[in-house]
Amino acid sequence: MRSICFLALIAFSLLLNSCTGKLEVGNIDLVNWKNDRYGCNGLRIQQLDEIQKMKNDFLGANNQELIKTFGRPDRVILVDKSQSYFYYFLDPSEQCDNHDTETSPLKVMFRMNAINKVSEVNISRLDP
Repeated sequence: MRSICFLALIAFSLLLNSCTGKLEVGNIDLVNWKNDRYGCNGLRIQQLDEIQKMKNDFLGANNQELIKTFGRPDRVILVDKSQSYFYYFLDPSEQCDNHDTETSPLKVMFRMNAINKVSEVNISRLDP
């Protein structure tokens, strides 16, 4: 009987952990953000100041919270077994007809650690 209660408690705690919501994003217009896949329409770059203000607030968030908030990442880079990056392009990327071939696009990079938590947020033209 005791083991059944223990298993039920574990299952309940896993269920609570799996239920994640959206992150607090301040004044970021998430409708425009999600409608600007790969930064092609120039809507995400308008949110740059707000992203820079809020970027440290996203530390510790999990990957599902990011996806529910910002939508599916434009690119996911697996660095090794213990970390990955979620890219969201602010400038038009190579997927867009209007991308600049002379410079790399500006992007927000969320570094995810081994337990899928954000450990670093960078806004840069450089790749990690």
